[in-house]
Amino acid sequence: RWSGPWSSSFWPWRFRLRVFVLGVVVLLAFVLIAARLVVLQVVRHEDLADQAESNRTAVVPIVPNRGVIMDRNGVVLARNYSAYTLEITPSKIGRPLEDVITDLSDVVEITPRDRARFKKLMDDSKSFESLPIRTRLTDEEVARFTAQRFRFPGVDVHARLFRQYPLGETAAHVIGYIGRISQRDRQRIEAMSEENDSDSAKYDIRRDVNNYKGTDYIGKIGVEQSYETQLHGITGFEEIEVTAGGRPVRTISRTPATPGDNLVLSIDIKLQQVAEQAFAGRRGAVVAIEPKTGDVLAFVSAPSFDPNLFVEGIDQQNWDALNNSPDRPLLNRPLRGTYPIGSTYKPFMALAALELGKRVPSTVVMDGGSWTFGGHTFRSGHALGPVDLHRAIAKSSNVYFYQLANDMGVNAIHDFMKPLGFGQITGIDLPGEMRGVLPSTAWKRATYHRPQQQKWYAGETISLGIGQGYNNFTMLQLASATATLAGGGVRHVPHLLKAEQDPRTGQFRPDAEPAGQPMGYQADHLATILRAMVAVTQEGTSRAVFAGAPYASGGKTGTAQAVTIGQNSHYNAARLAEYQRDHSLYIAFAPAEHPTIAVAAIVENAGFGATAAAPIVRRVMDYWVAGLVPSEEDMKAVERGQAGTPIGTPRHVTDLATP
Repeated sequence: RWSGPWSSSFWPWRFRLRVFVLGVVVLLAFVLIAARLVVLQVVRHEDLADQAESNRTAVVPIVPNRGVIMDRNGVVLARNYSAYTLEITPSKIGRPLEDVITDLSDVVEITPRDRARFKKLMDDSKSFESLPIRTRLTDEEVARFTAQRFRFPGVDVHARLFRQYPLGETAAHVIGYIGRISQRDRQRIEAMSEENDSDSAKYDIRRDVNNYKGTDYIGKIGVEQSYETQLHGITGFEEIEVTAGGRPVRTISRTPATPGDNLVLSIDIKLQQVAEQAFAGRRGAVVAIEPKTGDVLAFVSAPSFDPNLFVEGIDQQNWDALNNSPDRPLLNRPLRGTYPIGSTYKPFMALAALELGKRVPSTVVMDGGSWTFGGHTFRSGHALGPVDLHRAIAKSSNVYFYQLANDMGVNAIHDFMKPLGFGQITGIDLPGEMRGVLPSTAWKRATYHRPQQQKWYAGETISLGIGQGYNNFTMLQLASATATLAGGGVRHVPHLLKAEQDPRTGQFRPDAEPAGQPMGYQADHLATILRAMVAVTQEGTSRAVFAGAPYASGGKTGTAQAVTIGQNSHYNAARLAEYQRDHSLYIAFAPAEHPTIAVAAIVENAGFGATAAAPIVRRVMDYWVAGLVPSEEDMKAVERGQAGTPIGTPRHVTDLATP
């Protein structure tokens, strides 16, 4: 114990110091509390009030019904139906996923395909998302699971709308399909939303990223992708009061979803089926266009595939079968397949000759069966003797067009063909269109790197005149150019959308079709070309195929090399592998007087144009112009050149498409 002469006075002072310090601490504490109250009650009042409200309520998105897709006559091509799905939220199950799936399989059948598809979904999704392990549950399966639900936290049954393509493989490349949203899709949605936000004057709520909250599916290819925002609709929202445990108590407010627009396509699905059935297992493409409007009437890629396989995620077995098939059924041939187009190029070369003053219709060229330039002999099949422009098209003289190409030069050919759409993006309302190749000296310089390769040689121009050489175009481009000729020299952008329908009112809004672009061709020049194309079907290379047709049409056969054959070699299909044989092509329009349809067709590795492609086009035009659906026997007669009378049965008694 301390003691001293002044200890009695020290203790009171020390006590007062402690009281003072304690008082300061208490005062500071009250100041801090007061300051915090000011921050909470004044500064952050609105923010905290919103947080408190969000703890009490939950906003649940209402996914809109996806729009229906129909053909021009109202036949349904894509629709929705409701079914139950068994879904797992991996973050909520609380035990190994494999154990959960194994236990579930004792209650509801889960196949190896279901497991594989679920694993693929897991790879593309996040653990807190609800993912389907089984779709289209029966009522009995729903009842069995409901009775055992207490055993499976994080697993639940949901009622979902499913996409269905009722006609299966028919027009699959046009319609496309939907699939679960992937990370790449999310990035595309975010990019679309940012672009949408950048222009407030053109802001569209359908393109906002928030419009996809709760949405699991998106268009992947075809019309389903190109018109995604119209088909998707506008997401609604439901504000729900919830307990602390997250259980819903009552609905506070509800903003209903706006269903997506129904789309009416220009496609005639029965015409599409006629064309698809005509391929009979062969590979190729057909595009049919209405010359006066640019409406795409048929858009065939053969072989096709079943888009229903992709909706819930395709299994590995089917994917391997489609992806590894040498026939490449997933390739959209009219849009992305590029080919040399052979002699179907000749009518356009002839028009260029007239328009550029390189020929007059009466100019005669001697066709001796071959043509020599710079020491190289270019083959021409058989000698036709003296030919003018009309006969050169009707009988398909190579010599005439070899000389013409040489006289015109590559750049003049390029400059004339470019406005017709060759080697250009047509602008059709489908994603992924290929440009192809319309050669020029500038193109070759830009394409090749070595100086020797960049140089254009005069001999390279010769084969361009008959659609060979560097020429590579799509059937869509060829059909569009043919429609321009048949439509009086007016070019229309080919398109698939004909109208949109508001599903709430049933009202249709016709698609705003841009005016056609007059190409400025002289009327007598066009008439000369069209008369020569009509002669092809009456006295020329396709006369046997169109014998007995109940209408007049114009056309042009084409045979295009798939591989290069040396000038000193002879083409012999029997000695070549199938994929090395020539392609068969045909272009046509009908009726000849006032065309309502223009067609371009290719049958890969099928030989002469009149052998394979022309009979398919005959079948298409018989249906469209004359209302006839030919039988298989009828078509065999056409291919043999034995059809001397109109073929087929009236189309109104043959129901091809099933709604």
